[in-house]
Amino acid sequence: MVDRRLIGSACARVHWELDVLRVWQTQPAFYIHQTIGAVFEVLLVPEPDESRIARVVELLEYAPSVLADARVNLTGSAMAEFGRVAVDQLADIETHVNAAMTALASRAGTELAGRLAAAAAVAGGALGEFRDWVAGSIASWPSARPIGREVLQWFLAEVALLPWTPEEILAAGRAELDRAIALELLERNRNRDASPEPGPQRDPVAQSAAEQVAELGVRQFYVERGLLGQPDTLRHYRNLPLPAYLAPLRFLGVTDDLTGPERVDEDGVSYVPSFRGEMPYFYAANARDPRAGIVHEGAHYQQLALSWRHPRLARRHYYDSTVNEGIAFYNEELMLASGLFDDAPGTREVIYNFMRLRALRVEVDVRLALGELDIDSAASYLQVVVPMDEETAREEAVFFAAAAGQGFTYQVGKSQILRLLADCARSGAGDLDLQSFHDRLWREGNVPISLQRWELLDDDSDLRRVTELAQPPPPAS
Repeated sequence: MVDRRLIGSACARVHWELDVLRVWQTQPAFYIHQTIGAVFEVLLVPEPDESRIARVVELLEYAPSVLADARVNLTGSAMAEFGRVAVDQLADIETHVNAAMTALASRAGTELAGRLAAAAAVAGGALGEFRDWVAGSIASWPSARPIGREVLQWFLAEVALLPWTPEEILAAGRAELDRAIALELLERNRNRDASPEPGPQRDPVAQSAAEQVAELGVRQFYVERGLLGQPDTLRHYRNLPLPAYLAPLRFLGVTDDLTGPERVDEDGVSYVPSFRGEMPYFYAANARDPRAGIVHEGAHYQQLALSWRHPRLARRHYYDSTVNEGIAFYNEELMLASGLFDDAPGTREVIYNFMRLRALRVEVDVRLALGELDIDSAASYLQVVVPMDEETAREEAVFFAAAAGQGFTYQVGKSQILRLLADCARSGAGDLDLQSFHDRLWREGNVPISLQRWELLDDDSDLRRVTELAQPPPPAS
């Protein structure tokens, strides 16, 4: 029954992405990710060999055809705000593509390097022409339209299987924001007489070496505290210096390779750039203490590596960001409360500030969907209230405007996990085995918590509420 509900949710997601969000018709950046973004994804896997470089050549050569289709699909449907985002992303794209592929060519033989250079020129030129076309078309494009409450409620019930209304999610996010602000304030007061801590590590090689040591320490901490099993088959989460062939393309996404269902015997990797000026929000946190990233992105890697080994096929391949992000966010506070950061006052403050950001994401996501915020106001809000750097704040606002329903997943997923943990503790009269609970949670971490609750506690109350809140499917736009 659980797997059947997973398949139903997956089918609803297809309707959501293709017919409701319609990114292929409304967002020019979709085609950036279908062209140079596809190259970026191939290059995230460490140490590209000639076969993967040949694949890069194929993708670059195909870019003009994809971008020609983009003009047809976007005409009459594209939205102005998303057009401006694409123009900003493609600023100086010809230089970025050339720099990345020139660096990559050093890993190829003479013939393949020549093909790569020619393909890079073609793709860079096509992306530049696409940028100019978008820039010249924006004035005639309408403003982005929020999806509205009824459509958001349909998504919550049918896709995410969440037993809450948008208003309930917004209220929960505001309550968690109050909690995060108060806890961060108390932590700062606790640390008022603490000695200053070292500034961020700016050498990617040194940071990567420190992270590898810290990752082993985090894994040992899990075991010693009886929190989470660390099977011998589980590989490692690593930091590596950002390669020269990836650095010019870093704007395309998170520079992580968390492997995949067919690559569970490989390490997960997060690449570390070098920065001369101000370091963006998350990079600065990880550069001060690699454990800040290990307890989130490293938790993603472990959860996915375990879930991708699940004996049930549907559970290996189903994707739900609410539980995925919920586990990683929950793990941050789990490790904070368990004492991992007792030696690092500054990192404790960072973890509380992460809580503030994730709570703010709830408000930004829901209010963007309801039309109460636009991208500019959402970015300003994040920059001031978190606070965070302007670049990261705008990236966050743009992403959540383009992918409605993603921003609140961190907080909502964590809240569901805490409620499930508390109910398991109640049902076990206080004798809950935390490691067993977490081992199961990580293994089932692709499955929505409402379904996990049903299977683990024989409690279908969340699913019954989902049914009560269900809306008719939104028509194709």
